Amino acid sequence: MADTQQNDLLVLEKKLLEKQEKIEEKQAQIEKEKEDLKRKTDEYVRKIEKAAGLTEEEARAELLKETEARSSQMIAKIIKEREEEAKKIADKKSQEIFLDAIRHGSLNYIAEYTVSAIKIPDEEMKGRIIGKEGRNIRAFEQATGVDVDLDEEGVIRLSSFDQVRREVARRALEKLLKDTRIQPFRIEEIVEQTKNEVEKIMFEEGEKLAAEVGVFNLQSSDLYTLLGRFKFRTSFGQNLVVHTLEETKIGIHLAQEIGADVNIVRLGCLFHDIGKVLEGDGSHVKLGVDLLKRYNFPEAVINAVAEHHEDKPFSSIESVIVYIADASSGARPGARYEDFENYVKRLKDMEEIAKRYEGVEDAYAFEAGRELRVIINPGKLDDSQTIIIAKKIQEEASRTLAVPGEIKVTAIREFRAVSPEHSSL
Repeated sequence: MADTQQNDLLVLEKKLLEKQEKIEEKQAQIEKEKEDLKRKTDEYVRKIEKAAGLTEEEARAELLKETEARSSQMIAKIIKEREEEAKKIADKKSQEIFLDAIRHGSLNYIAEYTVSAIKIPDEEMKGRIIGKEGRNIRAFEQATGVDVDLDEEGVIRLSSFDQVRREVARRALEKLLKDTRIQPFRIEEIVEQTKNEVEKIMFEEGEKLAAEVGVFNLQSSDLYTLLGRFKFRTSFGQNLVVHTLEETKIGIHLAQEIGADVNIVRLGCLFHDIGKVLEGDGSHVKLGVDLLKRYNFPEAVINAVAEHHEDKPFSSIESVIVYIADASSGARPGARYEDFENYVKRLKDMEEIAKRYEGVEDAYAFEAGRELRVIINPGKLDDSQTIIIAKKIQEEASRTLAVPGEIKVTAIREFRAVSPEHSSL
């Protein structure tokens, strides 16, 4: 009996000890929570004390800072989503803008190309044109500056690199055929009258072209006359009036769509090929730039003309637009054509020009004849002579060959020493 009571007391004591341990653990947890609560309370008290010492602007700034920090992740996510969305529609939108610009550039203008052949009624009239001992035909060629070919029966062919002269000659000859009074004095008189008529036509055509693209009151009437020469000028079979109208309308529309300076683009497009109707040394780009400088055009317009064949780096978005509009008009299907044989001949002629110079081993024409690479024999020319040769080749090729833009000549001079064991450059 006594043993049983003793066992019960031991069990009871053990339970009491376990309860005591649990109570102590609870008390320790409560103390820890009290400490955490006190620490947080002290932290909030400090924040409240700090806020109490802030001005209204400082408190607002602190609040905005905390809000921005919490929202930064959300903002970054939104930006990323917008960027991805923009990438998806960018290509499509750019295509829509470009196609819309092309549509606005479509023309109802009918090109008038110069005529180089005139039919004559009979051999008697042909004899009158030739005149006694050929004096009439010599007077006509001297007055007009064109070559006259009478070899084909029933046809007179007029040839000249200057298409304005060719037009004057065509009109004058038609008048002489109707007049029948064909003699040197009468020829000179008719040719002079015809020159004045063509000058008037060119001025009117220049005014019409400028007005069509929204350009009025140019500084000088000479500029209208120069623009009117486009009527009698073609480039790779594309009439310059048609090309300029088309290209300018495309450029203006592109400028409007992307917010560029429309007036700079308008003038840059209108005058980008003006050098093609000017006489002088250098490419049509250089001649055009020099003309615009003489008439004090804005620098941005001059740069657009100077850069439309990428002869120099683009200086503005307007220059890029002029370049794109020009390329779009010239490259569209059916816009231009060129005899393949003449194209190949031009490249060969360019290479032959380089090969004629002493010290040149070989030459290769690239980029439709806009770039020429010349291989120099290092044993015959030094570095300074190589530079001089490259300049001479560039000048001769530009002077004798009809190539759009500047011709770039790259002279390569490589010295190579070879021994049985190894080679070094």
